[in-house]
Amino acid sequence: MQSFTYERAASAEQAAAAVAAQPDAKFISGGTNLLDLMKLEIERPAHLVDISRLPLDRIEETAAGGLRVGAQVRNSDLAADPRVRSRYPMLTQALLAGASGQIRNKASTSGNLLQRTRCPYFYDRNMPCNKREQGSGCAALQGFNRTHAVLGASEACIAVHPSDMAVAMAGLDARIETISPGGETRTIPIGDLHRLPEATPHVETVLGHGEMIAAVTLPPPPPGRQVYRKVRDRASYAFALVSVAAIVEKSGDRIRSARIAMGGVAARPWRATEAERTLAGAVASDGAFTDAAEAALAGAVGHGGNDFKIPLAKRTMRHTLAAAVESA
Repeated sequence: MQSFTYERAASAEQAAAAVAAQPDAKFISGGTNLLDLMKLEIERPAHLVDISRLPLDRIEETAAGGLRVGAQVRNSDLAADPRVRSRYPMLTQALLAGASGQIRNKASTSGNLLQRTRCPYFYDRNMPCNKREQGSGCAALQGFNRTHAVLGASEACIAVHPSDMAVAMAGLDARIETISPGGETRTIPIGDLHRLPEATPHVETVLGHGEMIAAVTLPPPPPGRQVYRKVRDRASYAFALVSVAAIVEKSGDRIRSARIAMGGVAARPWRATEAERTLAGAVASDGAFTDAAEAALAGAVGHGGNDFKIPLAKRTMRHTLAAAVESA
């Protein structure tokens, strides 16, 4: 492991300024992803700024009727909160589908959003990876790519974002509150937080160096039934091959509105807006769910080993929508 210096921040403003002051500095909270990357010398920060003890660990009601989740709220606490369980059940479902109980006890809300891909070539320093070393190439394109992206990928990178929580938050239209080194704040829709790889896969978010996530705001719970479904290789402690977060509101036998987000298929939580438009006003039926799934995956491209993910994603979406409608 490379040597590094360490400090514990006394405030969010101090933390942001401390990271901004050094080009190789990083925030650390639970460390459930960063420490592994440091052990493998994939991440080599010269300075760590500990934000785990900042007073950002509360879940608070908002004036609009939503919830404001502090950046340091642990995943297990967020999943267990009675307000989240009753008003945002698919967020609880997504959190409990991720990682293990021990990791959820350490992982923070902001760290979950900013975790890095689990592409095996990203973790193997002997293989080319544009995320790890810009311009070196993407070994996954012609290699083992069973778990990789079928939407939004590029010739530079086909890695996927691993978070379950972020998929549910994308379906809920969460907003990310940040603080910059100068004390400035801004709010970012979650759909704009993560970047697609294009030619710069090493740039994964729109956050500037030293810009820190302070909270995530959930709007008032939308009408309709919420369902999160995750398909993976084993029943626990496995990342999604495909996941779907769906909220369906019915009026009689027709669908009034739908929100759908997908995980395991792209470099960011993928909002299936074409599927949502297809469902609006349609009669709730297997045919409508099939049309929505076809619309969502219309631009999907497989890379050999992950071709199966396209029909798998369609089936998962159909079953998730059917489950949401049955209980709506």
